[in-house]
Amino acid sequence: MPAMSPASRSSAPHTPLAVWVVEDNRMLRESLADLLNEQPDMRCPLAVGTCADFLAALDLDKPPDIVLMDIGLPDASGIEGVARIHSVSPASKVIILTIHAEDEKVFDAICAGASGYLLKPSDPARILDAVRDVQRGAAPINPFIARKMLGLFARLAPPRTSESDYGLTDREKTILQRLVDGLTMEQIAAALGLSYHTIGNHLRNIYRKLHVSSRSRAVAKALKEDLV
Repeated sequence: MPAMSPASRSSAPHTPLAVWVVEDNRMLRESLADLLNEQPDMRCPLAVGTCADFLAALDLDKPPDIVLMDIGLPDASGIEGVARIHSVSPASKVIILTIHAEDEKVFDAICAGASGYLLKPSDPARILDAVRDVQRGAAPINPFIARKMLGLFARLAPPRTSESDYGLTDREKTILQRLVDGLTMEQIAAALGLSYHTIGNHLRNIYRKLHVSSRSRAVAKALKEDLV
């Protein structure tokens, strides 16, 4: 039987998410793998400690649904891994899990296509929520990182040169503002008195109108072009 792609696998109702772990700390790597394998909706078929091992597995195995990726790997930056997996499997998503909070590393990871950015140590439940949120199309970001993103993009953003608002409705602009503020989908739903499902539909429309594929890129575009 042919192997299912990440897209078809994620659509299967009872097929666990394939989550790879790339982390050089052996104890943390093994703990994350055990945590994932304990979940009925997840499995961890690969846990490695170097970027080279990750890239080798990516060349040989079917791509994962999600990768938990450290940046400070011993042989290379995990940001290289983010860029590589996006070129091989655009449907795969990457959550950065690292101790690094420097502006440059945050910016580089987001530009490479990371779908989330969590700081170590993170509560196990927060990591599991992040994996599930990313699969649903959200982009979990540590609040401290979200604040740094706001400051970084505010400094980098050039003056707006276009009056276009991409046809965003007032509701979509409100939700986009909440994304920029660093709120999760659950928090946005609670703040606006809407269901999680409704927020998800609005987010898909926002991404389509802005021609982006992730929360981080939507936030970057909103700040760069002064959309909110």
